Amino acid sequence: MGEALPPFLFRPVYKEYLWGGTRISARFGRADAPATCGESWEASGHPDGMSVVDGGPFDGRALDSLCAEFGAALLGRNAPGAKFPVLVKIIDARDRLSVQVHPNDGNAARTHGEPKTEMWYFLDAPDGAVVCAGLKKGVGPRIFSDAVKQGTVSSLLNAVPAVPGKALFIPGGLVHAIGDGCLVFEVQQSSNTTYRVYDWGRVGADGKPRELHVAQAMETIDWKLGAMELSTPFPMPAAVAGNVRERVVRCEYFTMERWTLRAPEPAVADGASFRVLFAPGEPLEIRSPALAEPFAVPAGRSCLVPASFGPYEFGGAGGSPAVALSVEI
Repeated sequence: MGEALPPFLFRPVYKEYLWGGTRISARFGRADAPATCGESWEASGHPDGMSVVDGGPFDGRALDSLCAEFGAALLGRNAPGAKFPVLVKIIDARDRLSVQVHPNDGNAARTHGEPKTEMWYFLDAPDGAVVCAGLKKGVGPRIFSDAVKQGTVSSLLNAVPAVPGKALFIPGGLVHAIGDGCLVFEVQQSSNTTYRVYDWGRVGADGKPRELHVAQAMETIDWKLGAMELSTPFPMPAAVAGNVRERVVRCEYFTMERWTLRAPEPAVADGASFRVLFAPGEPLEIRSPALAEPFAVPAGRSCLVPASFGPYEFGGAGGSPAVALSVEI
């Protein structure tokens, strides 16, 4: 087969958390999801939740082994190394998550953590739902440290409405929390480092408060970051009239786009980057001269198109209208 790698479907990696819900199972037809499913890792090369190919000639192969074997043919020349550089997941927050912070490239070494800049695209949220993204103006280390000790951190947080179809950019070093009721498509650097600073007085399954990481968080917070605001996807040119391409977030680590497809859209995997495609509603399919038959992406599933795949089309199954969320680097 050489470097002509086919697209891959992955088996979701589920994470059961006390704040998780049932929407990943119910909305995306995931009968195998646990009862309290907080996260589904859709495309991951991280050892804490490694993606494994589901079907096809590479069935059962772990993503890290494919990256090691095929390198740039899979990842593309934009990749910073031979490891899968992003982690794509779905988050179902039945209850609100802890107030937390992740390291960035500049401070991760202080706490021996992994840098994690991320973005949230809101798939669903009830009216009035909010998330926390950043601190109020004037909050510095002393004020924040005192609030942690007094249990008043929530009064310092910048509240942002959670609006389906809009997004938030969360750079490493920003204090944040996903609010209850939010269903989120998240793209992030490949990292599993989280420092909790406040957990709303919640206790774990053992009846004890969950561990906090205040010292690490104080080393990690970027006090220069201001409060974040929602971003609205903005139009980009599409090749096919009637198709709508919108850029949701672009940063140095990834680009996330939303496609509303009325007809198949031509694309070329020219060696620059892989592409992760998520089908949030209707099934998708990929057609290519390299494929004997269309490659099916079931509704609610994700696939990876290797960087060296060449020319192809992606659209709704059988040419039907569909929405696709796309991640590249």
